[in-house]
Amino acid sequence: MRVMATADASRSPHEGIRRTLMQYAQLCDDGRFDEWVDLFTPDARFHVMGATHEGRAAIQAFITNAMPAERRGRHAVFTPVIDLDPSAMTATAWTDYLFFDRSGAVTSTGRYHDELAEGADARWRFTLREIVFQGGSPTLAGPLPG
Repeated sequence: MRVMATADASRSPHEGIRRTLMQYAQLCDDGRFDEWVDLFTPDARFHVMGATHEGRAAIQAFITNAMPAERRGRHAVFTPVIDLDPSAMTATAWTDYLFFDRSGAVTSTGRYHDELAEGADARWRFTLREIVFQGGSPTLAGPLPG
């Protein structure tokens, strides 16, 4: 039986955001796309490979098609840079990643450019996730501030 942890109101915003960032990678790697898509707001945008997928249904359809069992591997996600909005209800994050295929070869490197919002349930969700592959530049999200 799988049990998703409930939101903990005592968790700091940074901890909640990091949890969402890590769950993205682990749920995707495990093919748990029904749970994975709940990391996005209902009207979220997911931009990858030049295309923007809007809303949970479109985002889940994309990832289900893009990551069948034989293509899944393992994400290695590094410590994010998180800027919390003064309202403490929204945030921006930048996270470098590596993706390893099933043989252990690195097949993708890049940076996630994220915008997140805290929901009424105290969970942080993506309003925008843009995957920028190594050498690319963000199209929708802002660059990492200096």
